[in-house]
Parts: sequence; structure tokens; C-alpha cells
Amino acid sequence: MIGRLFYFKIMMNSEKKLSSISRWGMLICALALGAVLLVPMWRIDLDAPQYPEGLMLQIYPHKLGGDVDIINGLNHYIGMKTLHTEDFIEFAVLPYFIGAFAIFSLLVAVLRSRNVLFLFFAAFLLFGVIAMVDFWNWEYQYGHDLDPNAAIQIPGMAYQPPLIGFKQLLNFGAYSIPDIGGWIFIGVGIVSLAILLAEWKGTWQSRSKITVAAVLTFSLFSIQSCNVGPEPIRIGKDQCDFCKMKIAEIQFAAEVVSIKGKVYKFDDIICAAQFVNGEVLDAGDVFGVYASNHENPSELLKASECTFFYSEDWRSPMNGNLAAFIDIKALQRSTSNMKGAIQNWKDILEKYP
Repeated sequence: MIGRLFYFKIMMNSEKKLSSISRWGMLICALALGAVLLVPMWRIDLDAPQYPEGLMLQIYPHKLGGDVDIINGLNHYIGMKTLHTEDFIEFAVLPYFIGAFAIFSLLVAVLRSRNVLFLFFAAFLLFGVIAMVDFWNWEYQYGHDLDPNAAIQIPGMAYQPPLIGFKQLLNFGAYSIPDIGGWIFIGVGIVSLAILLAEWKGTWQSRSKITVAAVLTFSLFSIQSCNVGPEPIRIGKDQCDFCKMKIAEIQFAAEVVSIKGKVYKFDDIICAAQFVNGEVLDAGDVFGVYASNHENPSELLKASECTFFYSEDWRSPMNGNLAAFIDIKALQRSTSNMKGAIQNWKDILEKYP
């Protein structure tokens, strides 16, 4: 035993130490992980017509928060188990794991060991994967293990919320996204990976490369996990979220995408404008508004960047009579013999409050 300890000490002394920048980075990670104990890590938002303000379930390291009682009341009708903090062993052990990683990060900064840094990142990554698998398993059990005597029963229906992103559950839209603590965890992972890459290269001189690596890592995570953006409009299948009619003419269609990833589809551009000006979404909750390219209807253009043409000759589904074009030249190609008026998205929003 003494020989092993002596060997370990020799290896630690002979190992090249972490740079000062890396050391400070790991100290910041330790403080950040300590802060995670005080804030929610995850949240599931539920939107439905009968709850215009929405419902929210927050998951802290040690408890459940938010509208737990209301959600439990709704779950009762469809046969889902009620949610109680004491039913989850995770809440009893998770704070200790987070605290251990905070101490582990501090230990990396104190020892300034690259080997210990590698062990920290490997353990941190493994913990993240196990935590997400456990979360998915929890959602699966609660969404599928239903009371056969429930008041509302739909054969073949399950109510498993999404692991991350959006999912429609009956008339409820469920959004599952990281909360403050979750984003801190992601940030710690990115910072520790950047430090590991920098130390692996053996120098902090190529800071630009490390910055690019960190940004790319974060971007890839965001794209894969959140997947926020427009989606194809299916003619005859998708329903207008404003007038509730089936979308039949894609060349006048539009979409509104929320920052949580939910896509609202419309059969007429004025429906999208009236929806944006309504009370369903606040201005800060809108990720983007998109309109079908009249020349290439399968392509969706950002409403704020394209050019609109109003003409009574269009005869759009809700008589908005607006068509979107990628630029003025495209508009002129399609409307050279038509009477009408050129408009932008701001003009349309002001016209349909």
C-alpha cells in the first residue's frame, strides 16, 4: 500500500501541471456546481386552451416544484400516478452527487493534475448520460403505467412527456427543457471539455481553437437537443392553429415557432399575424415566423426577411391575399401583370392587430 501511494505521488509530481487559466476555470466550475443545489435543474411546461397561462413542473436537485398539485389533479383523470417528492430516491441522493462533483472540480484546481481533470470529465459525462437515461425511464413509467379504472381512457394512448423538446399529449402541449441548473451543468461540461482539450494540446496559446471547439460543442448540443425551427407543412393533414381549418393551399401558408420548439401552422399569412398579435404567446416567446415561398412553396422564408405582395387576385383561404417572396426580383417575376401592393412583415402586423 505504501509503495502504491509513493508511486502515485511520484507520478503526480512528474506530471505537467494545469495552467493558471485552467485552474481558475475549474474553480469557477466548482462554484457553479454549488449553485446548482439552489435552483431548478429541469422543467416541463404544459400548455392547453383551458390553461392559457400554462402549467409548470420544476425539478430541483432535492424536490419537485411548480404547479404540482394542479398537475396531479389532471393526472388523476387519465390514470397517471400522482407526483410526490418522497417517492423518488433520486431527490435523496442527487444533492450529494452534485456536491461531490463540486468538490471534485475543486480538487482538480488544487492538485492541478491533468489525470484528475480527465477523470473528472469522464465521470461528469457518465453521470450526465445515466441521469438522462434515468429521467427517460421515469417519464416512461409515469406515462405508460396507467390506472385501468381511470375516468378518461383512450386505447393505445400513453402520456410520456418528451425527454427534451415538444410533444402533443391530447390537448396539452408538453415542453421539456433544462432550467437554470441544467444550463449550468451543460456550461460546466463545455468549460471542462475546453480545458481538457487545451491541456491535451499542452498549451493555451491556441486559444482561438479552443474557443471554436467550445462553441461548436454547444451549438451541436443545442441543435440535437432543442431542434428549434420550422417544419414541413403537410397539405390536407395539418390544421390551421388560428381558424382550425385544414391547410389546403401551401403557397399562402405560414408558421410560428416558439422558443420552446412548438410549431404553430396556418393556412393564411394573416392567420399567423393575428396569432402573433394575440394572447397565446408573448413577444419574447416567439422564436421565429415563417411564410411559404410563393415561387417554391415547400420552402419556408423568415417573415421578417421576405417581401410580401397583396393582391385581390390571389384569393387566399382566409382572404388575406398575401404571398411571400424571397426578394423584390422574385416578386416582380411572378406579379408583373398583377395589381397590388408591396408590404413587409411589420406592415402586416400593424394591419392585423
